[in-house]
Amino acid sequence: MAIQNPPPWGPYGAPPPPPPSIPAKDLRPRRLWYVVAALLGVVLAGVGGVLLVTAAKDAIDSVDAAHSFAGGESATYRFVQGETKAVYVSQTGRGHVECRIPGMRSGAMTRPDSTFRITAGGRTWERVFEVNPGGTGDYALTCTAQRPAEFALGDTPEVGATIGGIAAGVGCFVAALAATVTIVVVTAVRRGRHRRRLAAASAGPPQWGGPPPWGGQPQWGGPPPYNPAPGTPPPYNSAPGTPPPPGH
Repeated sequence: MAIQNPPPWGPYGAPPPPPPSIPAKDLRPRRLWYVVAALLGVVLAGVGGVLLVTAAKDAIDSVDAAHSFAGGESATYRFVQGETKAVYVSQTGRGHVECRIPGMRSGAMTRPDSTFRITAGGRTWERVFEVNPGGTGDYALTCTAQRPAEFALGDTPEVGATIGGIAAGVGCFVAALAATVTIVVVTAVRRGRHRRRLAAASAGPPQWGGPPPWGGQPQWGGPPPYNPAPGTPPPYNSAPGTPPPPGH
């Protein structure tokens, strides 16, 4: 009968031993990196939120909605030479509007090349004119509209700065997510590899013992096969109670 190889574990027929228990504190990298990932994500997300809020606030504050006036009326504002101001209108639908500033030089008020809208205080304001005064002084601004409307003076919008602030805020949120996920995944993978290395080192080489239950001489471990020197009588092996032959 052919000898079959035994399963590669423990004593013959025994199940494999359980893996050794590795304390979590012995693994590297430490679990502290999970905390670092969380804190980094919170900080980056907080910075992104601040940038978004600041960009929105700067855009909203560009309209002096607290000192608005109705269409057909006028309001007096302080203009400073070298500071360009913008005239905003809030109306239902789209209608033709006209504004004028008596006493200001001709050509000081122009229509902008682009459209800019901002929502503040539940109203949507649209920039319709820009004013580049030739001197400093108080001037009356008068505006009319085809539809019921409110007018207000404000700063010229910093479109590039607003877009840059929003993009930076969104970028911080993306960086927070990417950094947190990357640190967590890398830490988990490296700790898993370290656990397997420690478990393999603790288990040591496999221990074999005892002859196989199916008879025959084992191919590993156990006593070596009988190999007497020339002239040596064979080993005595008789029934119990039988005296050994001479020479044994």
